[in-house]
Parts: sequence; C-alpha cells; structure tokens
Amino acid sequence: MGYSALGLIYISLSLGMLLNLRTFYPGTALESVNKLLVLVIILSLWVNDTMAYLVGSVIGKTPLSKISPKKTWEGTIGGILFAIVSMGVLGYFLSSGFEMQTVTNYMIIAAIAAIAGTIGDLLQSKLKRLADVKDSGRILPGHGGFLDRFDSLLFATPFIWLYIVMFA
Repeated sequence: MGYSALGLIYISLSLGMLLNLRTFYPGTALESVNKLLVLVIILSLWVNDTMAYLVGSVIGKTPLSKISPKKTWEGTIGGILFAIVSMGVLGYFLSSGFEMQTVTNYMIIAAIAAIAGTIGDLLQSKLKRLADVKDSGRILPGHGGFLDRFDSLLFATPFIWLYIVMFA
C-alpha cells in the first residue's frame, strides 16, 4: 500500500508542478515564454535522449551504469551538450531580440532536464530490474512500457520547478 501511495504522489506531484509551470508566475525572467516552458522541457528531454543514443552509438565505449549497460558516458555527455546548445539556439530565436537572460534560462533548464532526466531514466530502469520486469506496462510493449516514456519528465520536473521558483 505504501508503494502505491508513493507512486501516486510521485506522478501527481510531478504533473502538478508541470501544470504550475504552464501557468507560470508573472514578473519572472521567463514570463514571456511561460506558455512554451513545458514544451521546452519536453524538447530538452527528447534532444537529450535522441542525441545520447546517437552519440553513444557512434563513439560510446565507457558504460555509464550497470543498471543500463547500453548507456555510455560519451552518449550521456553528448546528449546533455546537444540539449543545452539546441535550447540555447531555440531561446535565441524565440526571444524578442537577443535577451541573454532568456537564452541563459533556456540553457539552464535544458541542463537540469537532461541531467535529472537521465537520472530518472536510470531510476526507472533500476525499479524495473528490482521488480524483475522488462516493461513497466503492456500499453507500449518493447519500449519499456508507458511509464518509460515519461520517467525522465516526471523526475526532471521537480528540479526545474525548484530552479524557476528560486532563481528565474
């Protein structure tokens, strides 16, 4: 019963924070992009995951963790760097003129999303291994299950929310 409650809190709290980011606080540095903030987080995670896979496939040699043996340090670092650079470029084009504070915030959000997202993905993999299951559900078999599509987002959202509430 405790595990079920923890799962409910984990998912509900993260999604609640994501909704809160969508209806962002006025007067902050990201006020002009609050409608795009959730999209920026998701894009950061997608770029990170995609580029980590591609970079790791091409030059990856050093395993990141025993939990997920196909993940490499080279791929992880490549994914993080690509996410930061791509969101910096996106921030440049979405801001009216070159607003360094907006571009910097996009890059910081991308860094937090990429790092926390990778940790969230490893945590989900560890939980699946402890439960001795390949997929976390039957909705998307072979892809780790439905939750596997959102583990990075659920884990990264509280960290991004804290950054925005405290510093942006």
